[in-house]
Amino acid sequence: MSIKQISVFLENKKGRLIAITDCLSRNNINIRALSIADTTDFGIIRMIVDNPELAYTSLKKDGITVIESDVLAVQIPNIPGGMNKVLKLLWEAGVNLEYSYAFFGNDPQYAILILKVDKKSEAIEVLKKADIKLLSNEELSEQTIQG
Repeated sequence: MSIKQISVFLENKKGRLIAITDCLSRNNINIRALSIADTTDFGIIRMIVDNPELAYTSLKKDGITVIESDVLAVQIPNIPGGMNKVLKLLWEAGVNLEYSYAFFGNDPQYAILILKVDKKSEAIEVLKKADIKLLSNEELSEQTIQG
């Protein structure tokens, strides 16, 4: 079970992030989670949004370089070692973690960990065997804070 992530590649210049949020706002798309990584010249914005298909087409229509990819959304206990358990399971199974970011939903007892891995099906199998909850898009909607 995976979810869709939107990644945007852009020049590291003033106002570029506003172009992204402007487009999403105009199209009534809510950002659930966000990660920004940058270098001197370029940045990568990774987002979990409530409507990834519309986000993809809207951003592309605005001339923004965007890709859609599959990632895993894992619910972990909000305790010391919660993330470590997941990472150890993946490592022991030979699954490489490409990147990760996390956020909190409605229940402060849990964090939601977004994982991009090299072997998605193996990761899903290992996590399910360990009774670690993988969230679907619908479940993720229920877990995120509603304004």
